[in-house]
Amino acid sequence: MAEERPAASETLVAQLHKSLNAEQRAALCFAWSDSRRLKVDNNWHITPKKISEVLTADQQDLTRQIFDRLHSDEYKKEVWRQFDQDNKSSGGFGSASIALFGEPGTGQFEFVLTGRHCTRRCDGDSEAGTAFGGPIFYGHAAQGFNEKPDHPGNAYWYQAKRANEVFQALDGKQRERALLGTARGEDGNNTVELTGKKTGLEGILVADLSADQKELVQKVIGDLLAPFREADRAEAQKYITAAGFDHLHMAFFKNQDVGKDGVWDVWQIEGPSMIWYFRGDPHVHCWAHIKAPA
Repeated sequence: MAEERPAASETLVAQLHKSLNAEQRAALCFAWSDSRRLKVDNNWHITPKKISEVLTADQQDLTRQIFDRLHSDEYKKEVWRQFDQDNKSSGGFGSASIALFGEPGTGQFEFVLTGRHCTRRCDGDSEAGTAFGGPIFYGHAAQGFNEKPDHPGNAYWYQAKRANEVFQALDGKQRERALLGTARGEDGNNTVELTGKKTGLEGILVADLSADQKELVQKVIGDLLAPFREADRAEAQKYITAAGFDHLHMAFFKNQDVGKDGVWDVWQIEGPSMIWYFRGDPHVHCWAHIKAPA
């Protein structure tokens, strides 16, 4: 007999919605058009009531399963370690908050979970042409607010290490184009606003890289997507490819170098319909937004 596959997060979201009583729906369920549905930030609560305050024990467990299945089997253990560490003092998973937008079965239904270093979405492709259902955020302060230059214990520092391999592979003139001063500020949705531009973005254009250098950039993108479930990785890659891999730009920022060691803590990949901004100063914040090309 074939092994039964676990239900997708979308199926579990529909189950959670069905289990809510009238009081819970009043606190957690909103119209598809509500502006909070596509909001992103580094530390926020989408509703005033925390999970532990509004959901039963069974509903909380269902919510944990939804979050868990949004991530890859390879990386979900690290995702949970990060989430538990960053939210330990505020009450763990129960300190997060959720909201549900629209109605199951209508083609417009989305679940959003928020908390410290977390904005995640589950939409079943309801938000057309948008990876992850909208902009997302993840991060980690592994050993305190101000991390050491090598970011010991950080669940996501491996991504920056891979990005620095790209910089090390650049020649002198390429480094001049790729290495800039100070990065963009962090300002909620403005942080991941997409420009639609194929030229004139910050950093070095991927089209100007050699084949070996381009392969390293592909590995960076693979590492950025690695924590997430296969369906979301595939959708994101599809949109990146459709917008043109060669139109991507990669930039590093020297004025935010923790420890002044020349290992760039702050960097980004940006294209006409993509931004993935990695800010490792003073600890890791990652902002991502990927859409299908217009």
